[in-house]
Amino acid sequence: MTPRPAAPAAAASTSAAPTRATPPAKPVATASEVQLTQRVLADLQRQVELMLEVRLREALAPILARATDSLVRDARKELTAAMRDIVARAIAKELGRREER
Repeated sequence: MTPRPAAPAAAASTSAAPTRATPPAKPVATASEVQLTQRVLADLQRQVELMLEVRLREALAPILARATDSLVRDARKELTAAMRDIVARAIAKELGRREER
């Protein structure tokens, strides 16, 4: 076997070593670009808020309707029980007065 000649060290290091490239500098935004960005973000925020309000109303309407119906039924039951109690006491009081006479 014949020995191979060694490659020059300089040639091997330049081709095998990773290159360190500096990242490209970020472009500086001009005032008009900043204003445009702010307008777009403000418009997007309004649209998101409107969509959120619409969706919340759609989702909450049936829930609130059921809750209201339940509250009205419960209130009617309580009112009916209270009225019966008041009438029963009033009748008992009146009957007690009649017996005293």
